[in-house]
Amino acid sequence: MSANYSEIVDVARDYYNSDDADNFYYQVWGGEDIHIGLYAEEGESIAAASSRTVAAMAEQLKDKIVKSNVVDLGAGYGGSARWLAKTFGCRVSCVNLSEVQNGRNREMNRAASLDGVIDVYDASFEQVPLPDATFDLAWSQDSILHGGDRSRALDEVDRILKPGGEFIFTDPMQADDCPSGLLQPVLDRLHLDSLASIGFYRAQGQRLGWQEVKIANLTPQLVNHYTRVRQELASRRDTLSGAVSEAYIDRMIAGLGHWIDAGDAGLLRWGILHFRKPGTH
Repeated sequence: MSANYSEIVDVARDYYNSDDADNFYYQVWGGEDIHIGLYAEEGESIAAASSRTVAAMAEQLKDKIVKSNVVDLGAGYGGSARWLAKTFGCRVSCVNLSEVQNGRNREMNRAASLDGVIDVYDASFEQVPLPDATFDLAWSQDSILHGGDRSRALDEVDRILKPGGEFIFTDPMQADDCPSGLLQPVLDRLHLDSLASIGFYRAQGQRLGWQEVKIANLTPQLVNHYTRVRQELASRRDTLSGAVSEAYIDRMIAGLGHWIDAGDAGLLRWGILHFRKPGTH
């Protein structure tokens, strides 16, 4: 990893490259999609809810997404990229820091005969290895929180978007009025100093001159998702033996509990945020 990347990015990369994390996210969290889902009913499958998030985000873009050039920042296993490519004929560049996840992404792209329209880059969204004004759409799901310098990540989004380009993303955030110190259990698990907030992203959008298209506060779904993942992990504990260590499962169950408790206490926010870069293309 480049010395120019932040320590927090290096920590996230090492974590997602670990066997425990890879097997957990691939086998329990959803595999194709490893972000927060939109649940229509209690007990719904994680994969179905996660796919619904992708569809809900795409719905906001309407005809602008068809055959567009998309960058997926923090793409994970590439489920969103494949869905966008298949559904709308998009060409997608996946930027993701975990080489292990990227390897799975490339394999699944080949299996789906989409490797000709999806490129995968081993990189951080703090330093995107792609030219200025390249993309019609920047897309990100529950990834920016892992950045050591979120302002820099948004500067990169602005740089690589064409004039008039769209930026749509989700991110686990803290409430704007969250008292200091109360999120420490959540932050400690992620090795973070802070979370962003809706107010932070609004201020950054104003700094960059972006138009705020829509911010949908869907925070109850964060609690729904982490509750559902914790249930699934606990129920599948025995079948994961040999793939995910007991110590990791214990830490994950505890960590998910911290997210659920903080969400129930009103300390967290999650939703779909949509901005537009000024200009036309």
